[in-house]
Amino acid sequence: MNEVVIWPAVRGRRVAQVVALACIIACGSGGNVDSARKSRETKDNMSVAKRAGPAASANTTNTGSTADSSAGSRRTPVVLFFGTSLTAGLGLDPEQAYPSLIEKKAQAEGVPIKAVNAGLSGETTAGAVRRIDWVLRAPADLIVIEGGANDALRGLPPEDARANLEQLITAVRAKQPQAKIALVQMEAPPNFGTAYTRAFHAIYPEVARKENVMLLPFLLDGVAGIPRLNQPDGVHPNTTGERIVADNVWKALKPIVAQLDRGSKGG
Repeated sequence: MNEVVIWPAVRGRRVAQVVALACIIACGSGGNVDSARKSRETKDNMSVAKRAGPAASANTTNTGSTADSSAGSRRTPVVLFFGTSLTAGLGLDPEQAYPSLIEKKAQAEGVPIKAVNAGLSGETTAGAVRRIDWVLRAPADLIVIEGGANDALRGLPPEDARANLEQLITAVRAKQPQAKIALVQMEAPPNFGTAYTRAFHAIYPEVARKENVMLLPFLLDGVAGIPRLNQPDGVHPNTTGERIVADNVWKALKPIVAQLDRGSKGG
């Protein structure tokens, strides 16, 4: 199943629309190809990283593997990025995805973290609710939730996405009450009309206020709809676009990261 996506090229300016063919799901009538791909991706993205200290899952970068030795007896906080293909870095090498880039930025700025990439391509917020308990088997200090892009691409009801995002936050608090939570703002492409895009936009600040979590800026701000910053599908950032995504997320996330517990490993 192929989906046509139309993104506004520049927010707040004259809208230049870019039509992109997003092959998010490619499967036969039974969905076997997609299921097999997702199974492989889940194993790749969520394999347990033994070096991750107090918390770990898949795709901890090489910079993170040396953080403990450089920090001496101080622990390195774990930041779990839970999301879709936009978090997984579809079409990019793992070290080029924004969670890995943020880990490198944190290291360079003296607040090292272990970034855990728990992105899964094609996942809706309903699928995220089904997966979250498995991901939370390993503890994290900060959990960044990026969800809803695939709901929007399918034109699913915003109220359902809202309920699912709230369930995700509830699940995190039940499994890991010590973890801080940040929610990433997502936007719907204008295919479904102004009423839908406004309703979809509104769920994120509403959930953030209700659940008292930090709301991060739109993940693809300054990247969405700009051909030179995206891969041929027009949806997923290329390496240049991904660096912009990492810059935007890190600017908002750094104050939280700076407050994470870095006490002694034994403490």
